[in-house]
Amino acid sequence: MHVRTEEKIESLDEIKVYPTTEEGYAEFLKRISLYRETGAVVKLAVESTGNTKFFKNQVEKAGAEVTVVNTVKFKVINESVTKTDKHDAATLSEFLKDYKLPECYLCSKETENMRRLIKSRERLVRAQVGQKNEIHALLVSMGMQDETRSLQSKKGRQKVLDALESNNDYVLEAQSVKLMLEIIDTFAEKIKIIEKQLEELTKDDEMVNRLMTIRGCGKITAWIIRAYTEDITRFANSKKYAAFCGLVPKVKDSNDTVHHGSITRHGPVELRTAFVQLFMGMRRCKDTKSWRMMQRYEYMKKNKGSGKSIISGARKTAEIVWALLSYKTDFDAEKMRGIYKPLALTAQVLSAVNI
Repeated sequence: MHVRTEEKIESLDEIKVYPTTEEGYAEFLKRISLYRETGAVVKLAVESTGNTKFFKNQVEKAGAEVTVVNTVKFKVINESVTKTDKHDAATLSEFLKDYKLPECYLCSKETENMRRLIKSRERLVRAQVGQKNEIHALLVSMGMQDETRSLQSKKGRQKVLDALESNNDYVLEAQSVKLMLEIIDTFAEKIKIIEKQLEELTKDDEMVNRLMTIRGCGKITAWIIRAYTEDITRFANSKKYAAFCGLVPKVKDSNDTVHHGSITRHGPVELRTAFVQLFMGMRRCKDTKSWRMMQRYEYMKKNKGSGKSIISGARKTAEIVWALLSYKTDFDAEKMRGIYKPLALTAQVLSAVNI
């Protein structure tokens, strides 16, 4: 990390580079103290990186004010043709002095731990699925009848192994599959340990408990939304929350032309995926067909296709979650019921009435 300051104690506009080591931090904090002793207010701007939170905590202890810059919104650095640490530091220093920089939100230590556990679980699940696919491909190459769901349960996996071990021609294959099944079982045990830790962390969490009242929302989805949202008051309305999730379309407005493109995909991909899964979970429930949003989905599916319709449903689900968390109210399925009236049909009815 490189920081530029204007030295008024030793020399003017002196640029120094401090390594991110214990000695480097000590030297940099000493320099901040020298400024503080003269009565100066020390303000720093830093880009969001892996060690930003540690840097911010260390510098704030020395009495400095730290602004963590959101580089996605601060295009001056992202689109700079001269992309060097020295140039970026000078740019941040200049804008910090004369302008307000877009800040990046830093989550709490508890939420950061939740995200770490969720990512670890995701990696284990992917590795587990990879092992199952390897076994499935091996069985198919041997001409054996196999279904993907046969490997989902421990009983089903044992049945596959027994079938191989009972055939003398598949001795080596049985040994390989047995090893892979043991790896799958190990992954399953570790996944359960992580889920237990997440359950302990969120057993009294108001946000998770409220999310669980939504029809079709499971624990994993609730944990992900909780971890990557944390503070719903950061978003002034449901549209801004949906935009944070990256579920809103890109808009290019030029004179009389308005073009809507694909979704922005900004924000955490885990959160965006969670809302897609939540919407699909709602669809699988038997009593949700009478909901307006599901009728809207079926209407859009005929005209726009299933992909765009699912994303639209996920965006609506994000807006519903914002309302529940903002107004601190549980999900009420009765309010979801009704008849969806497409705008085109409404316009036709009004036109007929006017005639």
